[in-house]
Amino acid sequence: MPSPSTFTSVNPADPADVVLTFTAPGAFAAVDTVERARAAQAGWLLGGAAARSSALGAVAAAVEAAAAELAALAVREVGKPLAEARAEVARTAAIWRYYAQAPYDPVGAVHESAAGAGLLLSRRRPHGVAGLITPWNFPLAIPSWKAAPALAVGNAVVLKPAPEATACARRLAEIVQQVLPAGVFTVLPGGATEGNALVSASDVVSFTGSTGVGQAVVRTATAHGIPVQAEMGGLNAAIVLPDADIDRAAAHIAAAIAGYAGQKCTATSRVIAVGAALDPLREALGEALRAVPVGDPADPATVCGPLIGARARDQVGDAVHGLSVLAGGTVPDGPGWYAAPTLVEKVPPGHRLLSEEVFGPVAALLPAEGLDHAVRITNSVPHGLVTSLHTADLDAALGGLDHLDTGMVRINAPSTGVDFHLPFGGTKASSHGPREQGRAALDFYATTRTYTLAPAKTA
Repeated sequence: MPSPSTFTSVNPADPADVVLTFTAPGAFAAVDTVERARAAQAGWLLGGAAARSSALGAVAAAVEAAAAELAALAVREVGKPLAEARAEVARTAAIWRYYAQAPYDPVGAVHESAAGAGLLLSRRRPHGVAGLITPWNFPLAIPSWKAAPALAVGNAVVLKPAPEATACARRLAEIVQQVLPAGVFTVLPGGATEGNALVSASDVVSFTGSTGVGQAVVRTATAHGIPVQAEMGGLNAAIVLPDADIDRAAAHIAAAIAGYAGQKCTATSRVIAVGAALDPLREALGEALRAVPVGDPADPATVCGPLIGARARDQVGDAVHGLSVLAGGTVPDGPGWYAAPTLVEKVPPGHRLLSEEVFGPVAALLPAEGLDHAVRITNSVPHGLVTSLHTADLDAALGGLDHLDTGMVRINAPSTGVDFHLPFGGTKASSHGPREQGRAALDFYATTRTYTLAPAKTA
């Protein structure tokens, strides 16, 4: 028998501050957790739409009641700046409230029988147990936008959070478990061992995290015939045309590069300046990044806090080493894993900044001859999550919508920002399977059954 693994979650702004130490339960315990959830799921479904709706609404109210505590925990455990942490808690409550109405949605349709007498019915039914594997960067919102729709359609949920966000997941679970029946929502702490067991034992799987791990999750789930979706990051571009409001575009892009130290799958990592936009954008964006408040995430004014760990900080430094730096490129003194918001240019073809997601506050400034050239640059990478396009030209905006190979396009807005009531996802290596969020999530967490109701007697 392999020995248990011990994990430690620390404050990235002060690594001496240990938030939580825990022992992973192992693969057998993970399977047992799923079986207990499966036993609880039948009662949860049979309780009816009113019970599920009331419970999800009660979770929303409980999250709001604990808002200050949850925001402070997110600041401490994952280094999320306080303003963003507060916004995430508010969004978390809104997600639960949004899906609280879903149990009353139609679950199918009635059709005339081709043979005449009788009826044909289609009906959405839950899979059973939803295994959810979530990252550390949105420790409350991502588990919620997976769990709430899964629960709304009648599944039970087992959540395996990233080890770095286990304290947040456990506190969220305590809130959810106050109002849900026992076993319907369970947190499974641990690492790869527990995650692998969860994927194999669940009835439906949703994953958010790195591309490599996500692809492994997809392979495992597919081999077992388990429905799976995976969100696996981005290498997102911001395109700026010469007619754009350069200062406004620079402010949007700086926020999308540096907000939460660039630790978002929707962060901007490539800035493509078209034609005459290059020189003014270089100056405006460099100035905007140098003005970003960097520091203690507990300070309400902070925009760029620490990275999640020493390895993440070192990856940022390695990625910009030897490049032409326009802003940043330094590591601030003091405790914590910080990196200054950084903009580089003259990046050679094939460089990792142009092909890999670094997941830090760094972006490359790239020139383009025209919009078509900018679109080709944007589409040239393995990922395709989101693109922001900054222009006053409606025709150019519409052209971007038609030709950009990304799952989301944001016109005159930062690449960051998610509308939880709309489908979320990308193309190519960014996503696998159906979309998350909005009403689309309800379809993923359910299977459609077709029923034929023929008369017992013919006339």
